[in-house]
Amino acid sequence: MKSTQPPDTVVLVEAEIQKCSPVLNSGLRWNDESHTWGKPGSAWRRLQAGFCRHLNAWRLGLIPVFVLMTSACSSVSIINGITPRSGYTLNADLPYGESPRLKLDVYVPEKAETPAPVVVFFYGGNWRSGERGEYRFLAASLATRGILVVVPDYRLYPEVEYPAFLQDSAHAVAWTLREVVKYGGDPHRVFVMGHSAGAYNAAMMAYDPRWLAAEKLSPTALAGFIGLAGPYNFLPIESPDTKPVFDWPNTQPSTQPITHVTAAAPHALMIAPGKDKVVDPEQNTERMAEQLRKNNIGVEVKRYDSLNHYTTAGVFAWPLRWLAPVLKDVTEFVKAPTGIQSHVGS
Repeated sequence: MKSTQPPDTVVLVEAEIQKCSPVLNSGLRWNDESHTWGKPGSAWRRLQAGFCRHLNAWRLGLIPVFVLMTSACSSVSIINGITPRSGYTLNADLPYGESPRLKLDVYVPEKAETPAPVVVFFYGGNWRSGERGEYRFLAASLATRGILVVVPDYRLYPEVEYPAFLQDSAHAVAWTLREVVKYGGDPHRVFVMGHSAGAYNAAMMAYDPRWLAAEKLSPTALAGFIGLAGPYNFLPIESPDTKPVFDWPNTQPSTQPITHVTAAAPHALMIAPGKDKVVDPEQNTERMAEQLRKNNIGVEVKRYDSLNHYTTAGVFAWPLRWLAPVLKDVTEFVKAPTGIQSHVGS
């Protein structure tokens, strides 16, 4: 894409992207010398072609509307703003509990085998923040590949502390197992998946039977676990924001997913950055994988040096997919025949 000068619309987009770090703040810049949008390096050149097609449309008059819509934006609002709305049907605001917050969205793929495999996705946010609508980009990416996706909200600190958000998560999983057939989903192929704090919630559903037992269910009802940069073994708690969530220093070892792995545990796909300043992948992802292997549970670990804690989820958005094939990893794991899944990585 060539231009004699960086147009005002480019400056506005760049300002919004920089303001909305860290997910999209991966170094995207207007190059004054080459008059192109991008960053040196072959990976950025691959991204540039697709991104600039959309930027050209914005330059024709759509960008002022876009900037107004994102004037108080977050990084996910930009990502969702460029996420296609085709290829799936969104059933929004479905209640699964008594609290006003306990609602979920169901993304039904338009083209999928019947019944479709199901992913229940729990977002992160240190158990303090997050909204299900912020993750439309992730749910849509899976739904357009034939996977039915359920994204629940759950109660957060300071309204609640551990274990209330796990009880909410169990409610959401139970709702999915019992209701998803009405939306074309396969209740025998329900996977739990999460990013960061949400990966903790998902892991506790998969490996600590207490929570689903309260719903008269068992983790054996789950087809598998998918964790993205998750905390599974994080004692002692060092983060000041996390300490009150788990009543540190009175936190019990039973709060940790790693302590609940048994031979009956679902198989797993665990994805993490090469280095993560938020959740240490050696202490969490690798140690959890070791515990699964000790119990003869199939587990595949994928580490990507190109990712950080935030882009491990952000990479599901089309402008960032060049960073790592995480969407492909998850899709193949969910769609693999059961016999193959149960032996992955073992």
